[in-house]
Amino acid sequence: MCRVEGNATSTIRHESLKGWRLLICQPINDAGEDSGLPLLTLDCLGAGNEQLVIVTSDGKSVREKIGDPHSPARYMTIAILDEDIGEIEEITELEVPA
Repeated sequence: MCRVEGNATSTIRHESLKGWRLLICQPINDAGEDSGLPLLTLDCLGAGNEQLVIVTSDGKSVREKIGDPHSPARYMTIAILDEDIGEIEEITELEVPA
């Protein structure tokens, strides 16, 4: 889980990153405290400052989403959490619709 700290801009980008919005996301622990160094993530959801997001570090899936297997991208926002998330329940088994 991360908190969006702001946007990032660059004058020079890898060709595969052109057109993608870049966010600075701060990983946080369950208590909402900073946990580790900020991450530069790609955003396709329109997350705003101070919003809580889920970030994937699965570089392969990010590169598939971008459409370039040689992209240097690794992190991408995959969900925006509601304001009041309360307790996070552990998912032990996913039900797949028939």
